[in-house]
Amino acid sequence: MSGNAPAGGFIPDLGVSGSESPPIFPDAADILVDYQDLEPPSRINGLLLLADGTRYQGELFGASSIAEGELVFTTGMTGYQESLTDPSFVGQILTFTWPLLGNYGIHRGVSESSKVWPRGVVCRELMINPDHRDSIGSVHDLLFSHGVPGIQGVDTRELTRRVREHGTVLCIFGPADKEKEMLIRLDQMISPDSEDLVAEVTRDEAIVINPGAKDKDGKPLPRLAAIDCGVKYNILRELCTRFEVYWCPATTPFSTILEWNPDAFFASNGPGDPAHSGAASTARNTLAAAVRADIPVMGICLGHQLMGLAAGLRTYKLRYGHRGANQPVVDLESGRVYITSQNHGFAVEDPDKGMLAPHPSGSCSDRGSNQLEAPFKVRHVNANDRTVEGLDLIGKRAFTIQYHPEACPGPHDASPLFDRFASMVEDNIAGIPIRSRGGN
Repeated sequence: MSGNAPAGGFIPDLGVSGSESPPIFPDAADILVDYQDLEPPSRINGLLLLADGTRYQGELFGASSIAEGELVFTTGMTGYQESLTDPSFVGQILTFTWPLLGNYGIHRGVSESSKVWPRGVVCRELMINPDHRDSIGSVHDLLFSHGVPGIQGVDTRELTRRVREHGTVLCIFGPADKEKEMLIRLDQMISPDSEDLVAEVTRDEAIVINPGAKDKDGKPLPRLAAIDCGVKYNILRELCTRFEVYWCPATTPFSTILEWNPDAFFASNGPGDPAHSGAASTARNTLAAAVRADIPVMGICLGHQLMGLAAGLRTYKLRYGHRGANQPVVDLESGRVYITSQNHGFAVEDPDKGMLAPHPSGSCSDRGSNQLEAPFKVRHVNANDRTVEGLDLIGKRAFTIQYHPEACPGPHDASPLFDRFASMVEDNIAGIPIRSRGGN
């Protein structure tokens, strides 16, 4: 559970001293408190149709509509509310591999955004009546109230094996009596990766979310520009304990952000193809400009991929991505293995080994030039498939990680990376020379 106020909403700097009139943002679960038109699951016969011709039968729940998107899976045993409200899942049909979904219900203050972002949900068995003292509703209630359909009774083991062996695939599901309509829509469907998904999830306007924040000694916290590519609430909580945070849209130009006089830049997680020419491209150019200006930069997930592109590396679609709370990552410098939370379908190519575990489509970006004006090294790799999980810029106070150190849901192994970045920023403000070839 987070430190949010019992009355609901999301207060990113709750408990941080000095913040003056902090704003409150909506939590996706708040809608269940006063929602008047909830209905029980329809339980009508449904069909899940894959673009390769595979079909699965099941029962429908959630909103009464047809869902279409890219079929992906996540392996977490818990944390379904956080996954459902993670903006990185926009455009996708999310399969939960754990066979029971919703046993502890939906809680206030646990969501990672104000909405449910997957276009549809697939599970083996849905818990209709959750059992937890803090539950305010079921997964069905949350999906219904946010207009997102679901299907249960699907053999998710077989479905997951199919995705692992053949790669993510487009799909559609809905009522069985609408099979002909769904087949026509499936035949005409295009990949959500072609859409400007970052523009769909980023906020509309910039805002300082913890104005006047101070540390325990009463000293003003450093100023951080957080570029929202689909940021999760718990990332903002972590940042607010270390910085005064300027939460800005991904489309905000570097020159505009500079007017706020930030001490550092941060790029969040987010959905879609990092090489898309829309909002992601603007965010990439902003990060590159910050690095060239010797401003400390940290990138998480999509932010990592954008920095990889700016460094001249290609990004490419993975066979089935990394989604779950149990992904092992090796720090090549220390030899330590972190168990991490991840949610991404693209990766940055290894500068020596190229594209590892690629999707059968071969989808990848063009190779570009290094816009960062700085060399780099691979610092972290995935222990399973050896894909790149983090970069350090040499001679710069900047680094990236592919995984999620905010740990919602997931383990807390990587949370000290926020402290690593905070130390970089403090050293830069103090004028302390960079101590190593990789930054701090």
